[in-house]
Amino acid sequence: MRHTRARIPLSACRAVVCALAGLGCVPARAEPVAAVVEMFTAQGCAACRTADPVMRDLARKPGILALTLPVTYWDYLGWHDTLGLRALTERQRAYARARGARQVMTPQAVVDGGQTTIGSNRPALERLLQEASRTAPLSVPMSAEVQDSRIVVEVGARPSPKEPKPDARDEVWLVPLLKARDITIETGENRGRVASYVNVVRGLQRLGTWTGQPARFEVPLSAAAIPGADGWVVLLQHSREGRPGRILGAAKGPGL
Repeated sequence: MRHTRARIPLSACRAVVCALAGLGCVPARAEPVAAVVEMFTAQGCAACRTADPVMRDLARKPGILALTLPVTYWDYLGWHDTLGLRALTERQRAYARARGARQVMTPQAVVDGGQTTIGSNRPALERLLQEASRTAPLSVPMSAEVQDSRIVVEVGARPSPKEPKPDARDEVWLVPLLKARDITIETGENRGRVASYVNVVRGLQRLGTWTGQPARFEVPLSAAAIPGADGWVVLLQHSREGRPGRILGAAKGPGL
């Protein structure tokens, strides 16, 4: 009997090599991002438990970049948030100052750096996403990939030129994140609950300022390899007087 050798596709070979190297096998460029949802939450907030499934569903939707941002101001209730970062608390407060709001809340969803709603209010959040897609979608094309142990970010041109204001600028940010994590909460209002998070932000690193013209930003891949992170995304965001504003573009890193 004659034996024939099966031909293994080159892509399958690469998958095996990637898996053995612990790198995963993913496309170099992820799908385009149409909208960004930032969910400010806390393990010590009883109301936040209803926002977790909303985020898990959003993270599975094509074109949606769903980011979880754990804050720290609920720690006084008896449970120290194991993922909370002061920088994320400050980001939420900066959003509030930009809107002229006096207080912050959890769970709170911010869509594309602008409109906000209660994070557990799924219908309201869906309406904001639909409105954003109709009236103000992310306007600047972006892509990000790994090349020779470096993260390479490509930013397109601004669709329509505008005169820059002296107190405003557009910035590119690298956002290391934890793709998924379950946390058992032992004390406080959510005692005994297991919180299941997706795309948990672990830091914000500024890569540079964007002038409105096509640009390329590079940073060592190690910049995203901070403790507790296993993925990354990039954001292009307008800021004014140091306060975050509208997100103009975004791109997902490999595996997201």
